[in-house]
Amino acid sequence: MLLLCCCTLLLYAKAQETFPVNGVVDIRDGYYAFTNATIVKDPQTTVQNATLIIKQGKIVSAGTGIEVPKDAVVVDCKGKYIYPSFIDLYSDYGMNADQQGQRGGRGFGGRQFQNISDTKGAYGWNQAIKPETDASKIFSTDEKDAKELRDAGFGIVLTHKQDGIARGTGTLVMLGDDRENFDMIKEQAAAFYSFNKGTSTQDYPNSLMGSIALLRQTYLDGQWYAKNAAKIKQTEGINLSLQAWNDEQGLPQIFDAGDKWNDLRAHKIAAEFGTHYIIKGGGNEYQRIDDIKATNDAYIIPIAFPQAMDVEDPNDARLVALSTMKHWEMAPTEPGALEKAGITFALTTADLKSAGEFMGNLRKAIQNGLTETKALEALTKTPATLIGMYDKIGSIDAGKLANFVITSGPIFNEKTVIYQNWVNGEKYTLHENGWDDYRGNYKLTVKENGENKEYTVAVKGTPEKLSATLQPTGDTVKTKINLAVSGNLAKLTWTAKSDSMRVNSLSGIIGNNSIWTGTGYGSNGSLVSWNMIYTSAYVEEPDTAMHHRGGRMGGGRVHDKVMYPFDGYGWTEQPKQQDILIKNTTVWTNEKEGKLENTDVLLKNGKIAAIGKNLSDAGATVIDGTGKQLTAGIIDEHSHIAVSGSVNECSQSVTAEVRIADVINPEDINIYRQLAGGVTSSHILHGSCNTIGGQTQLIKMRWGSNAEQMKFANWDPFIKFALGENVKRSYNQSNNRFPDTRMGVEQVLVDAFTRAQDYQKMGTDKRRDLELDALSQILNHKLFITCHSYVQSEINMLMHVGDRFGFQVNTFTHILEGYKVADKMKARGIYASTFSDWWAYKSEVQDAIPYNAAIMQKVGLTVAVNSDDAEQARHLNQEAAKSVKYGNVPPEEALKMCTLNPAIMLHVADRVGSIKVGKDADVVLWTDSPLSVYAKADKTIVDGIVYYDIDRDAAMRQQIEKERNRLIQKMIAEKKGGGRTVAAEATIDEINECEVDTHIQRNLLLKDAGIGL
Repeated sequence: MLLLCCCTLLLYAKAQETFPVNGVVDIRDGYYAFTNATIVKDPQTTVQNATLIIKQGKIVSAGTGIEVPKDAVVVDCKGKYIYPSFIDLYSDYGMNADQQGQRGGRGFGGRQFQNISDTKGAYGWNQAIKPETDASKIFSTDEKDAKELRDAGFGIVLTHKQDGIARGTGTLVMLGDDRENFDMIKEQAAAFYSFNKGTSTQDYPNSLMGSIALLRQTYLDGQWYAKNAAKIKQTEGINLSLQAWNDEQGLPQIFDAGDKWNDLRAHKIAAEFGTHYIIKGGGNEYQRIDDIKATNDAYIIPIAFPQAMDVEDPNDARLVALSTMKHWEMAPTEPGALEKAGITFALTTADLKSAGEFMGNLRKAIQNGLTETKALEALTKTPATLIGMYDKIGSIDAGKLANFVITSGPIFNEKTVIYQNWVNGEKYTLHENGWDDYRGNYKLTVKENGENKEYTVAVKGTPEKLSATLQPTGDTVKTKINLAVSGNLAKLTWTAKSDSMRVNSLSGIIGNNSIWTGTGYGSNGSLVSWNMIYTSAYVEEPDTAMHHRGGRMGGGRVHDKVMYPFDGYGWTEQPKQQDILIKNTTVWTNEKEGKLENTDVLLKNGKIAAIGKNLSDAGATVIDGTGKQLTAGIIDEHSHIAVSGSVNECSQSVTAEVRIADVINPEDINIYRQLAGGVTSSHILHGSCNTIGGQTQLIKMRWGSNAEQMKFANWDPFIKFALGENVKRSYNQSNNRFPDTRMGVEQVLVDAFTRAQDYQKMGTDKRRDLELDALSQILNHKLFITCHSYVQSEINMLMHVGDRFGFQVNTFTHILEGYKVADKMKARGIYASTFSDWWAYKSEVQDAIPYNAAIMQKVGLTVAVNSDDAEQARHLNQEAAKSVKYGNVPPEEALKMCTLNPAIMLHVADRVGSIKVGKDADVVLWTDSPLSVYAKADKTIVDGIVYYDIDRDAAMRQQIEKERNRLIQKMIAEKKGGGRTVAAEATIDEINECEVDTHIQRNLLLKDAGIGL
């Protein structure tokens, strides 16, 4: 007796430790036995007629031949399925929007050019880096959101504060309505990152390349802090941000990339620093499936498929890009494409308007190639495994948490109902009706006036909404029954077709073994008795309708051929390098041989193999060049195309750490348009917002390739400098970013290189600084300067700063007053890349003259013409020709201004810029003289690959028109079929120019509808 009392007191004391009780203590075991179920233990293991035992929120056992404990509550699950509940690894559930974690933040809209964090505390210098945010400390249950997720089959989410580039740690929680203490499974389950700086009040970073640079710098800072912790604490003090950063590097690392190209950018960062990301994608990974597979990363994939646009009005339809419509059609193929490619992925409700859309979209993905086995795996085993929690969640196995759903049938079937969602051993009822599935075939006997009438009754529909038909024995006529079932009470009513005024009405009870009995009234009003006995199982009729979001899919099959790029002018298969023999053409060699008439050029293995007459090669594709003219490919020394996330990191005067190489956009339609203008290489520059901008990237116009493949290999790296009005912010006098004057620009340069000299003196064992690394490379003649410039005084200034610090400007670009300082440039061996005849567009170009290029060339400078404009780049041959008019420059020398001379400036003249044996096969076949306004590029060839062909372009235009019409009709059919649509939205091109203060012009360009080509 004493022992019993002690045990009772112990139990009571344990309850008191958890929370105080005012009243009678109710301590229960949560002991249940679910019998006669089909248990899907994991995606590969299904057990029929099985039993599941749970106790105190844990699974005790699951399988067949299990003895039901005497003290367990028995739940008969005959005809039911039990699945592990779903897991979502990317959620913000329970992250109250008003809470900001440990650091807070005021959101956007702080004072302009704020460089220093105003967050109070011993944290890092940039508010976008907030690894100290701990979701477990701000998590609070939210019954409304939890119910929505439970209704979709989810039981567990990994939630985090979705704010910042380094977002801190996420916490793994169950979707119960208990106290947070009991819903939380693991406090710090993963670390999260993104390219979005979030609610930081600071200006830096204000571009994608700035975010990448900041993330890279933080990795370096973290390594330094870990290696020199004791020393740093003495010299710099405690840095809670870097401490937290280092502490969470051992956790699963999840990166919110949200787009196929950002996926690859994130992977590159992880590879640089020896880590691995689980990447949350954007739903367009199917468009570059080989590149995604090559990362060997795991992915978290949203299935927030776009809705059809309302394009019934042709004026609306014309504004929607083909690529937008094509993505609408193909987005549901994404999960299936990932499965087919063997890529590890989990699924998420992220990006959906509500979790209620999840199951419909998932079924749509299954209809488009995703197997049900892989779908279940992506929602259970895979997410649990990715975060190292498969020993506790993700399947129905002994010892794991009791998180499961009970359904009416296979979980992904459209008519299947989720009856209950059990979270941590607690039942949450989703649907009351239909738990007892009475569907099937029955024999109905009605006894009226001593006679038996027999019928066959088919009960069908869904368990929640039954329907039935009645057929007299020996008759073929079926009559619809109104059937109502509530609990074990049933009512059947029907009228005979021969007399619709006479009603049969039966009421009764559904007993054990599915025997229905009761009384009622026959059609003549007489009292009857009846019984109905189950005879055979209900067989569901196949449903051929393809439903989604309450509507039907637009008619026709999905055309699942991916274009590279995902654009009307893309390739269904990447073009291949081939041996090409161009016969009987005029060749502008740009070499001492000059211009050669009636000459053949053989391109072999991506190189120029031979130049001469009567050449032959049995394996080469022959192109008749009669009446046409061949030149080296055009090279644009100054361009801003093919950049994602802004061409300017405008937040600071010096941003040498940012790199255009990190943000190349291979799908910019301007690449194709410029191929149509004979451009084969382009030097992509940072904008001119700051004195020392970002590092540049030379690309080849390999249309359809990924970003890495577009980069010109083994070239000397360059960096963009700028002088003048853009730098001192003449267009925005309200700013307070230094400098505001031209003399301030000089001081920025002097200060930057003084710091770089001091940095170099620190030796190799120093804290790495990416900005100072780049400036040191300039001092060591390993990083070369191309400088935006106009006014002779500033050009002289930069040359003198270079003399002082021992570096030299490689190229002055724009340089519209170059004719005034050409002698000084020649003395230093500096190149000039200029506009042909731009002037009068701002005050500092008032002395610009169209003779500039010719004057500089006659002084002895190597001169190029550049575009700085996506449209003008398509006409650089004509821009070069203007020097023939304005300065009597010989035509062959003028052509070099857009071919050989920029190649010299960019240190790649040994490979491109002229037609010479051994150089790259980057050539253009023109329909006329390349300096003529009538000349068109017939074929533009890069590395021996024909990337532009004028005849193929004409054929593609027709195909684009046909494909656009097909998709427009499909969207219209979607609307008429009851599917939801959204208003047509115009596709916007971002056109970057460094001469525009905002550096971004938004133009309504239908990038793949053929406009402007």
